Formats: sequence, structure tokens, C-alpha cells
Amino acid sequence: MKFGPENNLKQNICFQLLFWTALFLFGMARNYGENDSGISSEILIYNFCHWIFQIAGANFIYFVLIRNFFDRKKYLTFSLYLIFSLYIISVINRIFIVYFAEPLFMSVPKDSFFSIFTDIGYLWTHYTFPIITGAFIFISVMFVIRYKDEKENTAKLQQEKAELELKSLKSQLNPHFLFNTLNNIYSLSLSNSEKTSESISRLSDILDYILYKGPRNEVPISEELAVIDHYTALESLRYSEGRLKISKTVTLHPAVTIPPLLYLTLVENAFKHGAGKTTGQTEIKIDVSTDRSYSVFRIENTCEGDEDNSSEGIGLKNIERQLRLHYPDDFILKVSKENNIFKVEIKTPATL
Repeated sequence: MKFGPENNLKQNICFQLLFWTALFLFGMARNYGENDSGISSEILIYNFCHWIFQIAGANFIYFVLIRNFFDRKKYLTFSLYLIFSLYIISVINRIFIVYFAEPLFMSVPKDSFFSIFTDIGYLWTHYTFPIITGAFIFISVMFVIRYKDEKENTAKLQQEKAELELKSLKSQLNPHFLFNTLNNIYSLSLSNSEKTSESISRLSDILDYILYKGPRNEVPISEELAVIDHYTALESLRYSEGRLKISKTVTLHPAVTIPPLLYLTLVENAFKHGAGKTTGQTEIKIDVSTDRSYSVFRIENTCEGDEDNSSEGIGLKNIERQLRLHYPDDFILKVSKENNIFKVEIKTPATL
């Protein structure tokens, strides 16, 4: 049950009707059990009068004192106002009973106002204590509801934050990839290469995947590997025959899914820091293996001795952030460089 601004009044009224009605009926049932003669009209009136001031006192304590002082850690002010409020509410309750309720069923001399204000012991026993009892139960329930709502709101905010961050990551990735690819096509067009139209077709397939599959939370791994094939074919158009040596080994379980663009970013990174930064032959190896529990993606590329793929900025950093958002602690990301071979390995659960 939430008490947000949009639903506060309606839900608060429904909750309080249910809660205070149940508390009143419980009090009447207890009196019925304690009195062999049943419940008289006098007992009913007394209980009703106390019940009204329990409601008023509990709501004042929670919505005014707790919200304005206790929640703001003004504990001394809260305590002083609480004591004073309980005293005033108890006095008003007794005045109401003595001067308005009791004349309905008895004719006895009324207590003076001085007596009502100064008889602290009687006020505490017959008026303050019932108000405290009802208020304590009510406030305890309200704190439980409040804790539950705050926990749900925190979880919702964390989920929304993760979704916004994922969208931000993808908005970084897509222009980054598109910029590199359009540069490739531009280079081909300058030389009037016959490969220009083929590269545009390949790019169209990749953009279709990015636009329609990229916003999803997960995609079949087979679809990600298909767009990688388009990408490697597109990149291969840039280089002379024999310049690239690309190999791919795939062992797939059909039910495996991954976040879209996860593997494509690593392939792009391998081309950028492999063939893009070397003059000789560049070798890129891709190995994908999956089972019912995990999927493992490995990619390695040759690079110059002073080239460091991990310094490229948004590539590997995006990968790590996406992994943490999708699989908070249930993933493995290994990055290494040895003998001019840069390697990256990702191990993730088979499904999100």
C-alpha cells in the first residue's frame, strides 16, 4: 500500500477505515469478554469517545510530529512536543467525555476544569495510556508500510538507473561504430571502388540490427554472431587480399541469449587496434562456445608492440559497465596481452 502524492488521500482513507474499525471491534470484543452482562450503552459510548481521540492522537503524532521532527532528527523537539501533545489530547478527551458524553446517560456533578487539568495520574491511566496504545499500533503499522514502500522505490530507482545507463552506453556505442564504418565507406568511394555498394549493403544489415535489436534487453547469441559476420565482411573490404586472416570457431546451444552489441564491440575493438594500427598482416581469432549454463566469447588479435587496446576509451569500458549492469557479479572478463597478441575473454550466464 503506497502513500505517494498521487494516491495518498484515497489509499490513506481506505487503510485507516480498515485499521481503526478493526481496532474498535477488537476493543468491544475484549469488553464483552470481561463483562458477564454484555456491552452496555455506557461502555459503547466510552469506547467510542476514546476511539475518536485515539485516531486523532495517532494521526497527529505520525503525520505532524514524526514527519516534521523525528524524521528530521530533531529528537529533543519531537519528545517535548510529544509529551505536550499527549497531555493536551488527554485533557480534551476527558473534557469531551465529562461535558458531552456522560450527560447522555448519567446525572452526576461534573469535574471542574481545574481538576481535569491537574489530575495527572487519572489522565495518564484512563486517557493518555489508551491514546498511546492505539497510536503505537498505528505508527508501527505505518512504519512497516513505509519501509516496504521505500524498499520498493529504491529497487525501482536502481532498475530505472540501470536502464538509463544502458541506454546511455548504447547511445555512445552506436555513433562510435557508425563513425568508423562511414569513414571506411568514404575511403572506398574516393577511389570509386566497386566494393562501395557492397559495403553499403553490409552497413544496412548492421544498422538494422542496431536499430531494432539494440534497444532490447537480450537477443539470441546466433543473431549477434550473424551481425558480426556482416561486420567482419565489411571491414575486410577495406584491406588488400592477404592483409587480414580471420578465423571463427562456434559451438552453440540454441537457447543462449546475451545483451545486444556485447560481442560486436569487442570485434570492432580488435579491428581498430589490430588491422587499423598495423601495417603487416593482422590475425583475428574468434571462438564462441555455449552450453545450458554459460556462454564464453574469446577474441584475440595481433597488434604492434607499443599498442594497448585497453586504452581505447569507450570500447572495453562500455563492455565492463554493461556486464556489471546485466550480470552484477556473475560474469568473468579477462583482458591480457602477450607476445603482441591482445586477448579478451567474456564468460556470462546462458540467459539474463
